Amino acid sequence: MSNTPRTGPVHRQRWHGVREAVRESVVLGVACLVTYLLATDILSHVYFLSHDDELLGGMWAVIATVFVLRGSYEQSVTAALSRVMATLVSFAICLVYLAFLPFHPWALAVLVGASALAATLIGRPGDAVTAAITTTVVLVVAAVSPQHAWQQPILRLADTVIGVAVGIAAAWLELRLAARWPGTPPAVTPSPAANPSPAANPSPEPQPPAGQP
Repeated sequence: MSNTPRTGPVHRQRWHGVREAVRESVVLGVACLVTYLLATDILSHVYFLSHDDELLGGMWAVIATVFVLRGSYEQSVTAALSRVMATLVSFAICLVYLAFLPFHPWALAVLVGASALAATLIGRPGDAVTAAITTTVVLVVAAVSPQHAWQQPILRLADTVIGVAVGIAAAWLELRLAARWPGTPPAVTPSPAANPSPAANPSPEPQPPAGQP
């Protein structure tokens, strides 16, 4: 058995870290639940969606919420902007294509590459991967449900907006909770016994050489 004491600065810091992780996980879980309920309820009233489309919309909105929630509010805002920009790029490319043509594997390859290229050309190369993933999802779903395939980019954009909005709200709530109940205690300074100062142990005075008074 370990002789490490269960109390003290190290144990308190570890406990506060666990409490902070639990708080962030609870906020994330509640935010995902709110996002799913909003996406499946709102879009079902705006569009005449099948049950499968409702589930897909709820899933895509929850993914956006998870993508947005980060370690700090500033990071969450940056992630939200990245998600929205990537979705807008995919939205424009997929909507233009699906308005005139059906799904085809060659179209998937071309549009995925075009989405990544467009994100890079507008000065957001970090969003290229997200734009390519969004385009892939939109086109494959359009292949599964070819009726009104042109609606898929619109629906996925709506899902993303819902998920991002809830994610930003959850990030703000997490910021308020962290300020009210801080999770990490201040750093503990070492005791003088563990790290004695130079004044406590003065160095010996230099001795004159032998033969000098």
